[in-house]
Amino acid sequence: MILYLDTSALVKMFADEPGAPAVRSAVTTAEGCFTHLIAYAETRAAFAKALRVGRETPALLVEHKREFETFWKSLGVLVPDEGVVRRAGDLAEQFGLRGYDSVHLAAAEQVYNAAGRPGAFALAAYDQRLLASAEALGLQVLDHD
Repeated sequence: MILYLDTSALVKMFADEPGAPAVRSAVTTAEGCFTHLIAYAETRAAFAKALRVGRETPALLVEHKREFETFWKSLGVLVPDEGVVRRAGDLAEQFGLRGYDSVHLAAAEQVYNAAGRPGAFALAAYDQRLLASAEALGLQVLDHD
C-alpha cells in the first residue's frame, strides 16, 4: 500500500496522541509514504505549539525534531506545482476545505492516481472534513481503529 500522510498524521509519528498507533503501524507496512512539502513547515509549527502550550518539554522538542528530520528523508515529498495548487483551489471550493487541507487532498489525489491499482493507496489524516472529501473523491482513507 502507498500511504499519503497529511500533517495531522505526520505529527502522530512523534507525539503520543489518539491515532498514533494506527499511523505508525501503517507507515511500517507501507510500500512507500508520501506527503507534500508544506507538511514540513506545518509539522514544525505543530511541534513549536506543543512546546508553547506545555505538551512538550524543550528536550522532547529537540528529540522530536531530530526524529522528524530522519523520517522526512524517507518520505516521497511532492513539491508545489501550479497544477496541484489549482486543483487544490477547486477542491477547497467544492468541499469547503482550508487552504492547506485542500493542497494535501490534491497531492493525495495525485499520489492515488499514480498508484494505479485499487486498494494500493490510503490517505492518513485526522481532519473529518478532509477525510470526507477524500472519500467523496473515491480515495481510500486509513482506518483509525
